[in-house]
Amino acid sequence: MGLSAKIRTRDGWAVSHAVVTVTDMTGTQVLRAEADADGAVRDATALAPGAYTVIVTALGYAPVASSALVTASGRAELGAVTLSRQGGTELPPPGPWTIDPAHSSVGAVAQHLGISSVHGRFTDFAGRIEIAPDEVEKSRVEAVIQATSIDTGNGMRDGHLRSADFLDVEKFPEITYRSTGLTTAGSDRWTVHGELTLHGVVRPVDLDLAYLGTGLDPWGGTRAAFRATTELRREDFAMNYNQVLQAGIAAIGTTLKVELDVQAVQGESLPQA
Repeated sequence: MGLSAKIRTRDGWAVSHAVVTVTDMTGTQVLRAEADADGAVRDATALAPGAYTVIVTALGYAPVASSALVTASGRAELGAVTLSRQGGTELPPPGPWTIDPAHSSVGAVAQHLGISSVHGRFTDFAGRIEIAPDEVEKSRVEAVIQATSIDTGNGMRDGHLRSADFLDVEKFPEITYRSTGLTTAGSDRWTVHGELTLHGVVRPVDLDLAYLGTGLDPWGGTRAAFRATTELRREDFAMNYNQVLQAGIAAIGTTLKVELDVQAVQGESLPQA
């Protein structure tokens, strides 16, 4: 009997400080429960059969209200409830934003032996976002990645990736991305059109971008969070090295899945530590 729910962010993280309030049709509160460290809400209080309003709140998130129908069992099972960061459907304030590498990640995933994946990331990068004041479609982003900072957790493999077979970091030390346009794909989602320079080759690359919200940081600044994904074909950037196994399976997949988690600070520079 009672109430059960799981409170999550859009990326699947638990919201441990969420509060669930249940009111009856007269507006009277009949139950209030807090989520545990895993974002789970469990309350054994039996509810009388009928219709209720359920409101989920959490500091920094937009509240969510929904209806629930309790049957003779006395249970209200809400399942997964997704909260969006407050301001998540509004644009960040216009002007310059500086990407914070300490709280951002640039990762890539490649298939290995046709059965598993190898995860890598670049640890040295910088970037800037310019939010246009009137038309968001005129906003711009640019980023520079140091190719030699590739890290897959294996020194021998990283050395091979830096060689002429792949990134050829001595000849092409930087990977750059510069946007050329923006297309709206939803209230807080966009397609970023841009040009990626990788291994000396320039190609148009689109990013699927989600805006996760804006909030204050402990240093008195304002931060905005974004998540972006895309897929690249190695052959498009003249990285054709591979090994074919006896079964005809390529040792390394030809497609890379790129995953970007970006936190940007409002202003021309990062706060001083």
